[in-house]
Amino acid sequence: MILFLTFVAATLAITFWASRQTKTAADYYAGGRSFSGVQNGLAIGGDYMSAASFLGIAGIIALSGYDGFLYSIGFLVAWLVALLLVAELMRNSGKFTMADVLAFRMSPRPVRTAAGVSTIVVSIFYLLAQMVGAGALVGLLLGITSEAGKVWTIIGVGALMIVYVVFGGMKGTTWVQIVKAVLLMSGAALVTLLVLGKFGFNLSALLGQAAATSGPKANPESFLSPGLKYGTEAQGLAGKIDLISLGLALVLGTAGLPHILIRFYTVPTAKDARKSVLWGIGIIGVFYLLTLVLGFGAAALVGKTAITEGDAAGNTAAPLLAQKIGEEIFGSVGGTILLALIGAVAFATILAVVAGLTLASSSSFAHDLYAHVFKRGQASERQEVGVARISALVIGAVAIGLGILAQKQNVAFLVALAFAVAASGNLPAILYSLFWRRFNTAGAVAAIYGGLVSALLLVIFSPVVSGAATSLFKTVDFHWFPLSNPGIVSIPIGFLCGWLGTVLSKEHNEAKYAEIEVRSLTGVGAEKADQH
Repeated sequence: MILFLTFVAATLAITFWASRQTKTAADYYAGGRSFSGVQNGLAIGGDYMSAASFLGIAGIIALSGYDGFLYSIGFLVAWLVALLLVAELMRNSGKFTMADVLAFRMSPRPVRTAAGVSTIVVSIFYLLAQMVGAGALVGLLLGITSEAGKVWTIIGVGALMIVYVVFGGMKGTTWVQIVKAVLLMSGAALVTLLVLGKFGFNLSALLGQAAATSGPKANPESFLSPGLKYGTEAQGLAGKIDLISLGLALVLGTAGLPHILIRFYTVPTAKDARKSVLWGIGIIGVFYLLTLVLGFGAAALVGKTAITEGDAAGNTAAPLLAQKIGEEIFGSVGGTILLALIGAVAFATILAVVAGLTLASSSSFAHDLYAHVFKRGQASERQEVGVARISALVIGAVAIGLGILAQKQNVAFLVALAFAVAASGNLPAILYSLFWRRFNTAGAVAAIYGGLVSALLLVIFSPVVSGAATSLFKTVDFHWFPLSNPGIVSIPIGFLCGWLGTVLSKEHNEAKYAEIEVRSLTGVGAEKADQH
């Protein structure tokens, strides 16, 4: 409790300090573009290494072995797409949100409406995962086992998140993310070193113990081979396709995640945008290597049975591992302290990520929908920031409500759904806008809505929602789509809708494309847009 309260007090102090520095829209949305490449790289790491990464992936590796590790690979490889295709070009072309890039060369109102809707949907999916992680984590740490206790935990996390965003804006959120990134890397590295030390720094011995303790009794070695979660005999071909679909969503989704895209606007130059992504990749790369040891360490030392008793989806594997290794090396007091430390770090993780997500969605509502669609560009900066703060309250309340409903889901899995929606709707529109001369308003709107609606419909009629033991609604079955991850179908639909919408419309603005091409590649004109 002391560790928890210390962290919350420190982050609240940062938030109120930042609120005194936040005077303009650029301060609220982009932290005044005052962060260096290294600072923004740490913040990107803090924003990206979510509860899904720390709690969900460690849990899914502990329960599913090799197949769980594929989440780590997908999350990491995704950064190459963000670095090579999106980071620098987005920073040069936009101002505060993803829609700024699309609206530059197209009819702004329909494009901003579509981008705003997509941003809010993706952010709420992602927020959902963080809320579920918060409930599981605080429940474990404080010994809360009742459903009502977990509900109140989710409400408490949501309230804190709203405070961060409403008062601190981007500046407060970024500093919370930097602090959290340092804490998370330190905590994960400490537990990893203790686990490896326990096995004499012999990874083979660790993996062997994990397979013996948590693998299927009939064939323990299958724990270290593909097919335990995806592609089992019962699933057949659908399981294998589901795995490919998951990989596609993870690799392509990052470059379309709104809360990651807005991070590129917080740096002063394109060079800093590149530098921040390189730093982000370095931090995230090391972290995902650590999740491998954390997951298999939990499988080896805690065991599958004990993990699922704490949380059926495995979300408490990492904290339970910290407690177990602490007890074995330092005694019961050491175990308790290490559990509290990792718990506080994971809590920090959740708070930092939910703040970033809420900021992205409330910024999009205020900047894209309110200022440019409803007010047709006539809103003052003061009005815009006021609306952003009110929308943060509303979005936070929605996330709390949905988080309470989805408590039984694995958080890594919920985030994979957010990635699928981002890759299906946002990514086609962004890539076409930056690289296709012929692209137009009809194409952008069709790409966003086509990808978004197809991904959502396929999720609704998949085993995620009904028809399986782990479904959201267990008592009914209306699923007809066999895959849990819709990306393999919905991503091509998004690109196809964008192409069809473009070729069927006669609208075409060659001059605007030429301007955005020069601007995205060189940064010329971006500074003027900031001043404007």
